[in-house]
Amino acid sequence: MKLSELYWHRITPLHFLLWPMSILFSVFIQLRRLCYWLDIFPSVKLSVPIIVVDSITTDDGGKTPLILWLVEFLQTRGFRPGIVTRGYSDNPGKPMAVTSKSDYSVIGEKIILLAKRTGDNCPIWVGDDRATVAQALLYANPTCNIIICNDGLQYHRLERDLEIAVTNFSEHSFGNGLMLPAGPLRERLDRLQNVDAVIINGKQLEQLDSTDWAPTFNMRLVSETIYNVSEASNCQLISDLKGQRIHAVANFDNSEWFFDYVQHSGLNAELHSLPEHHHFSQQDLQFPETEVILMPEEIAIQYATFSNGNVWALPVEAWVNNELQSLIDRKLNGKQKDGKKVVAAPIQISD
Repeated sequence: MKLSELYWHRITPLHFLLWPMSILFSVFIQLRRLCYWLDIFPSVKLSVPIIVVDSITTDDGGKTPLILWLVEFLQTRGFRPGIVTRGYSDNPGKPMAVTSKSDYSVIGEKIILLAKRTGDNCPIWVGDDRATVAQALLYANPTCNIIICNDGLQYHRLERDLEIAVTNFSEHSFGNGLMLPAGPLRERLDRLQNVDAVIINGKQLEQLDSTDWAPTFNMRLVSETIYNVSEASNCQLISDLKGQRIHAVANFDNSEWFFDYVQHSGLNAELHSLPEHHHFSQQDLQFPETEVILMPEEIAIQYATFSNGNVWALPVEAWVNNELQSLIDRKLNGKQKDGKKVVAAPIQISD
């Protein structure tokens, strides 16, 4: 656990000093949303539906598998979705397309994974201004007729048709219940009353009263198979690894759930945790007498060029309450679009 996350679980004298800053941050967030609602700040409305998927805490709550599920669901409904995101906050830039070969240090492992899993069926664009990025995506992909905004719950310049908040009820998701910087919340909990759907990843905490929240839907993350990063068609059940010598490797973002999963699966594995923002190299794979190196998928794909055939990826799939499909259908069918084609202003696009 990070020092910051450990700190966010406590109430210390320092929290009393930072609490006024949390209040100011909360007021700022609400005033900014009010300014967009009153049209004091201009917003951008596109001619295609916009779906925002985000978490109200610093923990992403399992957004990536949910977005993959959402892309597949929309495609079954005849939509041609695209994804916009900001990428790493410390590497903002002009709009640019993302592929499975993009620089993960700028884009981020989760976005690279989205690009790899969706392939050419779902364009993904990244940049520091989501409205401009969405316009650039539509300009380059005129057949795209719906956009998923990966994060952006607090970004109101881009008007949205559907807001989905993902909540991970792990032990350090909501922490001490305070907003940044005294706690992990980026929005107050009552923000969950104003979204269109709340996706609960895992078992809901009994001490939280969700009666006033938007409609809630359960999501379960499932991992049953693995595949070799050198030959993606080579798939096995995770149970097939029992009895083999395994090194399980994860970075900080994945280590908790991944190591728990490995241990609960009954595998005989030595656990290794990589530091945050680790620079991947072949040296990371130098383990003696190793038959299998197992990693979360978003990490394993970074080692595809270094693997000698012993690196295996553990993908995660989202199983979502079927009632969420009905809600999305109703929300999208109820939106009356003007049908005008987006006319994008001259946009500077990175190569």
